Amino acid sequence: MSTERYLRQVRFAPIGREGQERLGRARVLVLGLGALGSVSAELLARSGVGHLTLVDRDFLEESNLGRQTLYSPEDVREGLPKAIAAERRLRAVNPEIELEGRATDFNARNALELVSAADLVVDGLDNFEGRYLLNDACLEARVPWLHGACVGAYGVALDVLPADGPCLRCFFETPPPPELSPTCETAGIIAPAAHLVASLQAAEALKLLTGHAEALSRKLVSFDLWEGWHREIDASPRARRADCPACGAGRRDFLRGRRESTAAALCGRDAVQVLPAAEGGVDLPALAARLGPATGAEVNPHLLRFSAEGIAFTVFRDGRAILRGLTDPARGRSLYARYVGG
Repeated sequence: MSTERYLRQVRFAPIGREGQERLGRARVLVLGLGALGSVSAELLARSGVGHLTLVDRDFLEESNLGRQTLYSPEDVREGLPKAIAAERRLRAVNPEIELEGRATDFNARNALELVSAADLVVDGLDNFEGRYLLNDACLEARVPWLHGACVGAYGVALDVLPADGPCLRCFFETPPPPELSPTCETAGIIAPAAHLVASLQAAEALKLLTGHAEALSRKLVSFDLWEGWHREIDASPRARRADCPACGAGRRDFLRGRRESTAAALCGRDAVQVLPAAEGGVDLPALAARLGPATGAEVNPHLLRFSAEGIAFTVFRDGRAILRGLTDPARGRSLYARYVGG
């Protein structure tokens, strides 16, 4: 551990040298590397968290650059998945730590594997189903996680400690209907809101990882930077609901896959993600050769892009695909089977 690199942080009495050493041994999973996760990941990398696993299913687009400060126009031009671009950038930021970028979907197949390997999970997800799955997996593995979300100028943050407090479903028992849920695509977002939520998450992460759970917020915090209000709701152990379906009744509705589909519309993206029926991945160069030049197929080590029937396909090495230009999951599955394979 570089003494000079973390000197100012070590001089902060609640962390000190012992806390810094604990950070160096910590393993953190960052799920989602958009506006929230990319900022949280950078703050934790610069703080000296020893091992960061970076998971995101998406690839970079120019519209990301206004608020996702980890990335550059060159990353967009290269067509990089966010997880790969984030790993590359953070290696340059802090070569002392271990980084693992995984361009994959977080789903019921891999949730427990990913969560169980971490000391803490930071939520940078962009959809409710993923957060409820994360809640289930962390309860099952008894791993703490830091919830965060933002849209427009609004943000919310919550610490979830499975052994000592309420879970996400104690406050929000079921996901809201899609038609009542604004997205960054429909309502927009300003960078300061995302960065504030990420900063709250990173600060709570430092408290937990350095052994200062007594300093945690223990509140569900929400704010609107444009309207200028801030609210807090008790999230201490007494806020835990005995009738909560997840931490009270012990149900794992999302983890058990009863709420997961093989194709789903992406929040506010005019796109559908399709998961392959079986694991094993795709040989991208071979698929590009099979598709032929008529589709305009372009392949790099991480993904394959092509167009067919007015739909823009992005196929990842793990077999996932994002189909842009439609919102019907059934049609997405059909097109996937037609062009990528059954």
